[in-house]
Amino acid sequence: MEHRVLVIGLGSMGKRRLRNLKALGYKNIFGFDLRVDRRDEVTADYQIPVFSLFEDALSVKPTVFIISVPPDKHHIYMEEAVKYSIPFFVEASVVDTGIKEIIKETANKKITAAPSATMCFHPAIQKLFSIVESGELGDISNFIYHSGQYLPDWHTYEKVSDFYVSQKSTGGAREIVPFELTWITKLLGFPSKVAGIHKKTIMIEGADQIDDSYNFLLDYPKFTVNMTIDVVSRAATRKLLINGSKKQLTWNWDDNNIKIFSPEKNTWETFEYETAPAMSGYNKNITEQMYVDEVRQFFSAVDGKEAFSNTLEFDLKVLNLLYSIEESYAAESFIKI
Repeated sequence: MEHRVLVIGLGSMGKRRLRNLKALGYKNIFGFDLRVDRRDEVTADYQIPVFSLFEDALSVKPTVFIISVPPDKHHIYMEEAVKYSIPFFVEASVVDTGIKEIIKETANKKITAAPSATMCFHPAIQKLFSIVESGELGDISNFIYHSGQYLPDWHTYEKVSDFYVSQKSTGGAREIVPFELTWITKLLGFPSKVAGIHKKTIMIEGADQIDDSYNFLLDYPKFTVNMTIDVVSRAATRKLLINGSKKQLTWNWDDNNIKIFSPEKNTWETFEYETAPAMSGYNKNITEQMYVDEVRQFFSAVDGKEAFSNTLEFDLKVLNLLYSIEESYAAESFIKI
C-alpha cells in the first residue's frame, strides 16, 4: 500500500523531510502548518496539498506522521499519533514532556515510533562504529569531541529570536547535546557519572536567554569522554580524537576522512568516505543523504522489514543524561547515572 504521509510542521526541517520523501519516491504527501507563509512556500515549491487546521489534515487519512514542529510541541502530535494509532517519525528533541505516557501507549498499541538519530546515518559515524567495535584501537583511554556551530548561521533568512533555538528550554546548544549524545552513547554505552558546565559566553542577538556553550565529562569505568557543544563557533566544527591503547583515531568533518595512527608502522592510515552534496544554504558537510537514509529506515520499520535505529526509551535515557549534566553544574559535583 502506498503510504499517505502527513508532514506536521513546514519550517526548515519539515521542508527537508519533504525533500527526503520526494527523493524516496513517495507521492501521497500532505503538509500541515499554522503559518500561512510556510504553507504558501510549500505549495509553490513542492506542489502538495497543505492544511491550516490539523483536523482538516486528518481528513486525508494519513497512514504515517512526520513530526517536524519545534521540540516543545513534539508531545502534542505524538499524542495525536497515539490517539489514532498512526506510526510516526519525530525530529530530535530536548524536552521530555509527556514522553513516559507516550512510550507506554505506543508499546500497548504496537505503534512504530521513530525518534530521529540523524548522525547514526552519517557515513563517518558509521565507519567509526565499525572501527571501534572491531577493537582495532585497543582499549579506549579518552574520547575528546567538539561540536560547534554559530547560531545565526542556522537560519540566515530569519532572526534567531523568531524560532525555538532562542528559548531557554529549547536553546540551540542545549538541543545539540542530545543530538550528539545519541550516537555517542550508542557507540560507547552510558557513563557511570557526569559533570558539566553550561553558560552564556557571548552576546548573540535574539539569544539572550540561552546558554550557548556546554562543556562536560562523561566518566566510564575505564575511560573518559570530554565534550564541548557550542553555538558560538564561527566555523561549523565537528572534531574527534580517540586515544586507544593500540592506535589513535582522529576525525575532522571538513576532511571527508578518518585517520588512524599506527605506532608499529609510525604512519597514518586514511579512510575516505563519500557524502552527498548539502542543499543550498547549508554547511557543505551537512550531507542530505543521512536525512534521506533515516526516513527510508523509518518506512522500512513501519513496513515491518527492520527495526529503526532509535527508540523513545533510548531517547529518554539520553535526555536524562543531558539533565544530569545540568544538575551537576547546579550541584557543583559529579552526578551518578
